[in-house]
Amino acid sequence: MRTVARHWADFQYEIYLNGMAGAVPRLPTDLTRLEELAEQRLGPGPVGYVAGSAGSGSTARANRSALERRRIVPRVLRDVHERDLSVEVLGRALPAPLALAPVGVLSIMHPDAECAAARAAAGQGVPFVLSSASSTPMEQVAEAMGDAERWFQLYWPRDPEVARSFLNRAEAAGFGVLVVTLDTPLLAWRPRDLDQAYLPFLHGVGTANYFSDPAFRAGLAKPVHEDPNAAVTHFVGMFADPSKTWPDLAFLREHWDGPIVLKGVLHPDDARRAVEAGMDGVVVSNHGGRQVAGSVAAADALPGVVEAVGDRLTVLFDSGVRTGDDIFKALALGARAVLVGRPYVYGLGLDGRPGVEHVIRCLLAELDLTLALSGHATPGTIGPADLTEGPG
Repeated sequence: MRTVARHWADFQYEIYLNGMAGAVPRLPTDLTRLEELAEQRLGPGPVGYVAGSAGSGSTARANRSALERRRIVPRVLRDVHERDLSVEVLGRALPAPLALAPVGVLSIMHPDAECAAARAAAGQGVPFVLSSASSTPMEQVAEAMGDAERWFQLYWPRDPEVARSFLNRAEAAGFGVLVVTLDTPLLAWRPRDLDQAYLPFLHGVGTANYFSDPAFRAGLAKPVHEDPNAAVTHFVGMFADPSKTWPDLAFLREHWDGPIVLKGVLHPDDARRAVEAGMDGVVVSNHGGRQVAGSVAAADALPGVVEAVGDRLTVLFDSGVRTGDDIFKALALGARAVLVGRPYVYGLGLDGRPGVEHVIRCLLAELDLTLALSGHATPGTIGPADLTEGPG
């Protein structure tokens, strides 16, 4: 079933018409400027946590370079009068090939946190992927979204009872896709956070799903409110499990009925193993450069993963996406849809729910226009031939 086509590019005319009454956008429409604005207006700890990367930041820079190095080759005299950005992803009809990536601890950026971002996504019809490490319990986020498309991201805890409880709760709350992050069995060396000695989890921020979970609370000697430090210690001890291996995926398949997507896949052989394990999709991602300094750029890894699994898996993409043309390039390299993270988080920090809506609408307006001006009426017609490579 297809969604009704939306005219995303009309957002630019809305902006121009508002300008007739003297109104200009509250945030820049060049989304690459949001990070600098956030640095100026928000606290160094929170901004550093969002903007920071592993090591010297080389992987984050490589992500941007890999996208910028690829240049679009526009085609002309093609009928692009009527365009339709809608796609089917994991059996779901989406209005555009975009979802909001899972980002934890959003309350450090804005008091309305995940609920504001989720409502913005719901209002625009794009999926919201809720992080396990959210500041808001998953049930509360689900209530804020109504019946809108929502996915749940799992940081796979060491305690299988907590993992089972999370999966049961997410399914009961209407989260339709499970996104399992595999590239964070340990926290990376992140100098911006280390220099500020800033880790929100140690203050009980980003632990809402755990502290509200019956299986988690069963492991505590006292209720969370009576001994919050003990609760934090319990959380730290179970947050991730570096001993997990491929056979453990059977546990997830046993306890989750819907699609399962593995996030953090960069090697073609790992994508093939995901197929063998009965997974439904992968996200080609290096965690936005936050985990392995010196890692391959996500956009450079994408073509090899797509070639390895063909149509056997849904291939999604994130890491380094800042603009509508970045989305175009990821789709041309074979991704079915793109997850965007930092830009919407900056939008949230700067202007709450309207800031997130602004980011979504800017991205999709620019994608719509890039598509049309490159000679395409739908995402399904673009491919590697629409790109060339130049200096990064």
